[in-house]
Amino acid sequence: MYRKINQFLEDWKQSRYRKPLILQGARQVGKTYSILEFGRTHYENVAYFNFERNAKLAQTFDEDISPAYLIPLLSHISGQTIVKEKTLIVFDEIQACERALTSLKYFCEEAPDYHLIAAGSLLGVAVNRKQFSYPVGKVDLKTLYPLDMEEFLIALGERELTKKIRTCFNNDSPLPAALHDSALNYYRQYLVIGGMPECVTQFAETGDYLLVRTLQSTILTNYLDDMSKYNQENEIQKTRLTYNNITVQLSKKNTRFQYKLIKKGGRAAEFENAIEWLRLAGIISQVCRVEHPHKPLDDSKDIDAFKIYISDLGLLCAKKDLPAADVLFMSDDLQYFKGGMVENYVNVHLIMNGYATYYWESARGAEVDFIIQREDAIIPVEVKSADNTQAKSLNVYRDIFKPPYALKLSTRNFGFADGKKTVPLYAAFCL
Repeated sequence: MYRKINQFLEDWKQSRYRKPLILQGARQVGKTYSILEFGRTHYENVAYFNFERNAKLAQTFDEDISPAYLIPLLSHISGQTIVKEKTLIVFDEIQACERALTSLKYFCEEAPDYHLIAAGSLLGVAVNRKQFSYPVGKVDLKTLYPLDMEEFLIALGERELTKKIRTCFNNDSPLPAALHDSALNYYRQYLVIGGMPECVTQFAETGDYLLVRTLQSTILTNYLDDMSKYNQENEIQKTRLTYNNITVQLSKKNTRFQYKLIKKGGRAAEFENAIEWLRLAGIISQVCRVEHPHKPLDDSKDIDAFKIYISDLGLLCAKKDLPAADVLFMSDDLQYFKGGMVENYVNVHLIMNGYATYYWESARGAEVDFIIQREDAIIPVEVKSADNTQAKSLNVYRDIFKPPYALKLSTRNFGFADGKKTVPLYAAFCL
C-alpha cells in the first residue's frame, strides 16, 4: 500500500542531521506496517521490539540505557547482529517502557550511526500521565494519520486520476465532467470507508461495505478499551461519554462543542481532561475559534469556544451507525449531519497537510468554517456539503479582513472567480 510517509522516511534515512525518530499516531493508522515495510526495502535487516507484547523486554532497560550496553543485549534478543547504518532498530509501543523512551537521548548523543525508529499509539497520553523524561531536542518526530483521499484513490487503482486532479487544482481548470462525477463517487466512498489501512485494503479487495463496517466496529471497541486501560479510573466514564457524544455535536446546525450536550449541567471542569485524553491519543482534533485572524493565529484563539472532529471519516460514520447507501447517495436522512460530516472531512485533510486549524465567528453570528495560514497569508475556508453557491458569512469575513483570496470547498468543479478559489471536496488533499 502506498503511503506518503515513505518519502519522509527515505529523507530521514539520508539526512546528515538524522536523530532517532518517533512515529506517533492513533492505533490502527499503519505505523508498524509502514516502518517494517520501509525497513525491509531500505536495510539489510530489521531488529523489531514490541514493548506492549513483551512485558519482560522492559527489564533490559532497568539497569543501563546506554547504547554500548543495550546493543549487544538487543542483538541477542532479536537473534541477529545489529550493524550501524545497515540495521533498522524498531521500538514499537514505546509508551509501555519509560526507560526505552529516555534511551533515545543516548542513542542520539552516543550512537548516531545506529538507525532507530520508535512508534507509539498512546505516547502523548503516557507522557502526560507518567511524567516521562521525554528526550526533548534529541529525537525527530512525525505523526502518521489515516490514508488521505489521494492515498485512498491510489489504493483503488486511480493514480492517474489523482494526477489529473492535482493539475486542475494548480491551474484552476475544470476536471472533465465524467471524471468529476467519478471522483465525487470515490469521495463519498471515502466518507464511508475512511483511511484506516486495513479497512481500505479490505474494501479494495472485496468492495464489501459490511465487512469494512465490522472492522471499523472492532477498532472503535479497541479505542474504548484503551480509554479504560490507559486512563485514570475517575476519568474513564467521562472520556467515553465525551467520545460517544461527538457525533451528536456534529449533527447540530452549530457544531461548536457544548458540554451540556454530554450531560445535563455539564461543565468544562468536568470534561476538559477527557477531551485532552482523546486529543493526546490522536482520536480527535480540537479546533478553536479565533476572534482576530492575524498572524500568529494561535495568539488570538479562544480556548473556551471550539469544535471537535474525529480523526477518521469511516470511524465517524461507523460511530453514527450510518448505512453506506445513505452516505453514498447523500440521503435526505443525513440532513442534520451532512454539514458536520463534511467539515470533519476537510479538517482531517487540513491537519494531514500540516495546517493548524481554527474557525472564525463574528459577534453577529457569521461563521467561517476554517481559518488557516497558507503561503504566509491568513486564508478563510468555506465548506459546503453540496454545490451551494451562497457564502454570506465568507463575504462578511472578506469585507472585514480583506484576505488575498478565499477557498471554497463543495461539490462544484475547479475554478477561480471573484477572489474565491473553488475546490471540489475530493481535492482537499491538494491543499
